Amino acid sequence: MALELIGISKTVGGEAHIVDVSLTLEKGSINVLLGPTLSGKTSLMRLMAGLDRPTEGQVRVGGREVTGEPVQRRNVAMVYQQFINYPTLTVYENIASPLRVAGVDRATLDRRVREAAELLRLSPMLERTPLELSGGQQQRTALARALVKGAELVLLDEPLANLDYKLREELRAELPRIFQESGAIFVYATTEPTEALLLGGRTATLHQGRVTQFGPTPEVYRQPIDLTTARTFSDPPLNVLAVTKQGERATGVGAPLELAAEGSLAGLPDGRYTIGFRPHHLYLAPPGGRAVALTATVAVTEITGSESFVHLDVGSERWVAIAHGIHELAVDAPAQVWIDPARLFVFDGGGRLVAGPRPARQAA
Repeated sequence: MALELIGISKTVGGEAHIVDVSLTLEKGSINVLLGPTLSGKTSLMRLMAGLDRPTEGQVRVGGREVTGEPVQRRNVAMVYQQFINYPTLTVYENIASPLRVAGVDRATLDRRVREAAELLRLSPMLERTPLELSGGQQQRTALARALVKGAELVLLDEPLANLDYKLREELRAELPRIFQESGAIFVYATTEPTEALLLGGRTATLHQGRVTQFGPTPEVYRQPIDLTTARTFSDPPLNVLAVTKQGERATGVGAPLELAAEGSLAGLPDGRYTIGFRPHHLYLAPPGGRAVALTATVAVTEITGSESFVHLDVGSERWVAIAHGIHELAVDAPAQVWIDPARLFVFDGGGRLVAGPRPARQAA
């Protein structure tokens, strides 16, 4: 069974929430919707589930059109950021609740509840109530209730956003295993590029209701087709600068940068481009090779313990460098930084990628 969205658009009060989206999600697949707040992730999930009906386009499941069918007639489960459990029921009864509504016989109900609990590592907690659980265990209970339905489509709308760091990391590590063993189509919405990379599968990047790219997650990350996708899939933000290429040189527009037209810039026609590179490819010390130095001004430094995030002003642009270890740089002080032409994404005037790091599989 595959879920197909064919030319889906959704307009509310004259405002476009989803614009001409076409996706095919295969059975047993993990699919990540990645984009900032208000990019259309939840709106798209609601259309997939049948909670909303598209203004234009079709939804098909297994080749059958279900565009007008309400969620009650679809085999769908959904888990929200604000996970909900019944506080007076045990974990067992919380997980069993959709099966009781469906009239499943007692023996089948018990087997499916215990299978879901084992999958989510909740077996020792079945007789507890949600108030006796940690946040991560409560979220796993909500996930188990979704999985026990045997839904063909499981939608998770930023399900870990309200958990603390340790619990998020714990569940992020477990979710790919859970997804793989379930066999359903999973759709997972997140604002965090790191979460998309950890989950793997395939990622659709969203911007203002449009899917800008859809493909295997590492491929979308390493080979974004345009500047919008590259920015969506970069946290901290992608460093960018307009440059003018003429002959064998490329010069920064409004910034003190001059590069030899090599690496990603090699062989491009003369003209104006935008270069982009990720924060871990902006170096505070010479990295070797043919890296080029320029002088920036320190705006602020964030020290996380193992890494430092150094925010720098370069002309009118604000860049971020991620450096290992502790780097205490004075605010407003000049700092020399290096970029490597081989690590650059190069975008044309329309924002389309025209050249990128080579070979792609080595360009993190």
